[in-house]
Amino acid sequence: MSSSDHTHASLRKNVAPYEKSNLKSSIGQLLNTLPPFFLLWIAAYLSLSVSYWLTLGCCILASGFLIRIFIVFHDCCHQSFFKNKLANEILGTITGILTVFPYHQWKHSHSLHHATSSNLNKRGVGDIWMLTVDEYKASSFWHRLGYRLYRNPIVMFGIGPIFTFLIQSRFNVKGAKRSERINTWITNFAIVALYGFLCWAIGWQAFLLIQGPIFWISGSLGIWLFYVQHQFEDSYFEDEKEWNYVKAAIDGSSYYKLPKVLQWITGNIGFHHVHHLSPRVPNYNLEQAHNAVPPLQQATTITIPTSLKALGYKLWDAENRTFVGFKEIKLK
Repeated sequence: MSSSDHTHASLRKNVAPYEKSNLKSSIGQLLNTLPPFFLLWIAAYLSLSVSYWLTLGCCILASGFLIRIFIVFHDCCHQSFFKNKLANEILGTITGILTVFPYHQWKHSHSLHHATSSNLNKRGVGDIWMLTVDEYKASSFWHRLGYRLYRNPIVMFGIGPIFTFLIQSRFNVKGAKRSERINTWITNFAIVALYGFLCWAIGWQAFLLIQGPIFWISGSLGIWLFYVQHQFEDSYFEDEKEWNYVKAAIDGSSYYKLPKVLQWITGNIGFHHVHHLSPRVPNYNLEQAHNAVPPLQQATTITIPTSLKALGYKLWDAENRTFVGFKEIKLK
């Protein structure tokens, strides 16, 4: 066994006790997540007759709980929220309708992300589009322009949620399994039925004034969380022949140290390095695993102020193993 295999085995052994879901904790999380979201949605509707500023306040709070619902969905996709596979699938499909993500489709693409994260030869599925400095220099004018537009914060965090969640997720990829296609159709039908009912019940204008901000805020923050936890200055990216799963998890994923309230709202996803090392750890056990296993505490720690630097990271400099901005490179 190689040293890297030994490290992997040792870490997994130390993390193993935290991989077991707890029914009481899972039910508790559902109770402190779903009811508050629905109550805030109703409060947002009732406040429309008082002040739209009050409505926006309710929407902002509701968007936080929608992120938390997504974390439940995310755990179901990893089969870590419940011990029972069918229970994960049922809850994952329901929470997928609320977060507009087809369960089987996202489960498949996200599994590929975990299996290939930080592997320069296997980018493209479930990842943020990233080019190396050399790839960017070798690209055509139009390819570079498209990439620059994609990496623009307004496009990535403003338009990104609309395209990724509302459009891209509605379609199955070529070659998708029958179960995945059926689940996507069921999810799409349920979303149309739910949104159609709400538009009929309260009016389409009121629906858009409420669901619009909730969807956009939660979507933008969701993309931001995913972005900063892999795109930080001294991250880890390697060619496949040199790629290592443990290094990809601990060095290629950050520990996003958030204030306790935001840590709770985001379902501990800031402990992203722990999650990538062992996706079977339920979100409510991630912090305990991080605190109990010293090697995990060596992961790069970022805070809200330091994470803002990621907005300037555009290309991966493979030679110097760091992210750089467009202004830092010279085209021939």
